[in-house]
Amino acid sequence: MIRPATRRGAAAIAAVAAVAAAAGCSSSSSSPGNAITPTSTASAVATTSSGGLIPVRIPDPGNAGVLAVGKKDGSLAAALAKVGAKVVWTGTSGPFAPAAVEMAANELDFAQGSITSAVTALAATPVFELFAQQSPDKIGEGILVNSNSPIKTIQDLIGKTVAVNKGGTGEYLLRRALAAAGIPVSKVNLVYLNPAQTAPVLNSGKVDAWATWASYSVAEVGLDNARFVATGGQIGSQNYSVWAVRTGFAKQYPQVVAAFYDYLHTEGSKLVADPDEFINVFTSTGPEALNPAETAFDAKDTAALGTTNTIGSSVASQFQNVANFFASEGVTKSAVTVAPYIIRPGSAG
Repeated sequence: MIRPATRRGAAAIAAVAAVAAAAGCSSSSSSPGNAITPTSTASAVATTSSGGLIPVRIPDPGNAGVLAVGKKDGSLAAALAKVGAKVVWTGTSGPFAPAAVEMAANELDFAQGSITSAVTALAATPVFELFAQQSPDKIGEGILVNSNSPIKTIQDLIGKTVAVNKGGTGEYLLRRALAAAGIPVSKVNLVYLNPAQTAPVLNSGKVDAWATWASYSVAEVGLDNARFVATGGQIGSQNYSVWAVRTGFAKQYPQVVAAFYDYLHTEGSKLVADPDEFINVFTSTGPEALNPAETAFDAKDTAALGTTNTIGSSVASQFQNVANFFASEGVTKSAVTVAPYIIRPGSAG
């Protein structure tokens, strides 16, 4: 999974973050995406109506991962150029919910996130298709507590305050863990916080636990600030990482989607074989860099995820399990049917 550009929270963040307001759901006249099978990357070249290169808007990858290397060495630009496209880096990678809003506003073409956040976004404004996936993170996501916390088990969370991101990975992990332990959510004080602002809140003791993913846990665990009470693997998480493409872009430029997928799949295999080469890509110092302990944890985690692959029927059924779970927990008003929003991007994988 892509990491955010800055791994550690800024020291200036207030110790007590404001609880995030419930995300508004806008109506959409968009119909469910059709099953699109892009042509082979070698069979066609996409161009704009004026004959120029197609701009492909992707969140900036920061200092780690396949796209960071692709940005540094120019390999992503070369891969896209073969199908008449060029990369345009926009903003920074992070939680999927803001990216979905940007796709709805036609400000972004591709984004990576979790199937949990994708389900929530599809329930609100279905303006994207899912074309690739990466296995659930069994090591780097879960429920964190301070290193010196007396909390040892999920049962110990009863009566405690747990921070999560609304309708995404954090809320899913907490609800999944509680359900597995037979604990009603009402027994826990659940608070919605922006994940980028939650580390100092946990470290200051203003919340007792934090359900989050590797983008934020690597620094906390690597710096010995926190430890996992339960990981995604221990609670049976089905929280796949997914890649989404704006529906209009997928329909107009299927060969670009195929080329981008092929790049992610091929380069991801290289990451699995040698994850250290994909960490601290641009700098090994400063707030964006990982220290040796963080690097060791991150390398182990990213290698275990495997490369990016297409979405087969078995994985799609697990996506639907997540959608059904969110509906049963009241996170969404009804169960989103995920299958109409899945496309297959070419022959690789």
